[in-house]
Amino acid sequence: MSRKVTDNTGVADAAEGTPARHAKTIIIGSGLAGLGLAIRLSQQGRTDYLVLERGSDVGGTWRDNTYPGAACDVPSHLYSYSFALNPDWSRSFSRQGEIQQYIQKVSKQHRVLDKHIFDCDVTSVRWNAEASQWEIKSTQGEFTADTVVSAVGALCEPALPDIKGIDTFEGETFHSARWNHDADLTGKRVAVIGTGASSIQIVPAIAEQVGHLDVYQRTAPWLLPRFDRPYTKLEHLAFKHIPGFQRLSRAAIYAARETQVVGLAKFPPLMRGFELIAKAKLRSEVPDPELRKKVTPNFRIGCKRMLISNNYYPAVSRDNVDVVTEGIAEIRANSIVTEDGTEREIDALIVATGFHVTDSPTYNAIVGRDGRTLAEVFDDIGQQAYKGASIANFPNLFFLLGPNVGLGHTSMVYMIESQINYVADALRTIEKKNLRTVEVRRGVQDAFNTDLQRKLRNSVWLNGGCASWYLDKHGNNTTLWPDFTFQFRRLTKEFDVAAYNTTTIDPDHGNRADLKAVTTR
Repeated sequence: MSRKVTDNTGVADAAEGTPARHAKTIIIGSGLAGLGLAIRLSQQGRTDYLVLERGSDVGGTWRDNTYPGAACDVPSHLYSYSFALNPDWSRSFSRQGEIQQYIQKVSKQHRVLDKHIFDCDVTSVRWNAEASQWEIKSTQGEFTADTVVSAVGALCEPALPDIKGIDTFEGETFHSARWNHDADLTGKRVAVIGTGASSIQIVPAIAEQVGHLDVYQRTAPWLLPRFDRPYTKLEHLAFKHIPGFQRLSRAAIYAARETQVVGLAKFPPLMRGFELIAKAKLRSEVPDPELRKKVTPNFRIGCKRMLISNNYYPAVSRDNVDVVTEGIAEIRANSIVTEDGTEREIDALIVATGFHVTDSPTYNAIVGRDGRTLAEVFDDIGQQAYKGASIANFPNLFFLLGPNVGLGHTSMVYMIESQINYVADALRTIEKKNLRTVEVRRGVQDAFNTDLQRKLRNSVWLNGGCASWYLDKHGNNTTLWPDFTFQFRRLTKEFDVAAYNTTTIDPDHGNRADLKAVTTR
């Protein structure tokens, strides 16, 4: 079946068997990162790009995660683009639906939807050295591009637990990121596997509705208070009509959040203050000593993601909720059996076990200059990149939300905009200098990552006594940025072409087939 695509790059029908469509730049993914870059390119007057999005709308994780209770744990004014502040946030911590509406609104205001191809699942991205192009296969046909930007977020591929018999369960079952809204849990016996960020929102949202709820916990999380409230009418008027008021509020939130990195990455003893707050919250909200013992973490606060909730502890304290700490031995047709032999019957199973972060299946789809996939390269050297944006062996390929760009304390949108600065300037530099290829030098990448791991050495993430999804199979933290975010903004202000091996286009040849590569150092 063909699908008409309208844009300014001569793209025709996406029918099977049609020639590959070419764009100078192709962005894969349209969450906050990919959409933000598309907007920046349009602001620069660029029309020679396409966005390939596997979903049917923009939004990424905020489009997909529609489970009950889904909300952001970063204050609303900070969790938005700096160029598109939203004076209409209803509350201090926004919920999923409102964030998705904001993303949709921004995409329409900046008129970039005509550059998107939706329902386009990219299955292969392969470098063609002879043509100095990327060849892309997708469910909407084939494409070629001079440069590709992967904006595939870390929280896009659900991780399913490897539990004996999970495929034999006969009741309703789904992952938190693929919530089945047709499933009626009213009065049912429900099990939730996992106690991470999604679970601590889901459990309170369904606890009153279900007949009985078993929460299977491998590791108890640290919880801090959630200072969430609706904004008043007076505040909304101030955000809209007092010049600079909303930006000042945003700056104050940013400054307060930024101080946390000192304890997380530089001097972990400072995290004891947060731990005292969390322990006081635990004592006041869980009066039952046996339950309190179950939900008390056995690692330093900050080692895993710090969670915020005012209703999780009251929810697990309900008479119809049990926290199960014994490991799961197997899942049967209508029950879960734990390692102590106890069998608990259930009608529905909710899997809230997070995502493939350091082992994303998408890494197998990207094939670099020497024929190795990104997964194979990462398997060899670990998940490494240069400034989270470039990886040796993958010319003309840039990443948004690449390795070591994640945060444990503040808004990812700030990091996204920093990387957009870097990648947009890279694309402009390639065009200005008439470059055919750019590939980060392996020595530069190695030095950058050696410094990263040195900064991470004393962090709570490596010394807090936990095993987290921040770490790859080599034991390195390849997920988080170990410094102030304004330092990352400084590093990514401009594209540093000197850190890259480049080739240029021979100006005497205008035909792409006759282009001559000249290596520059």
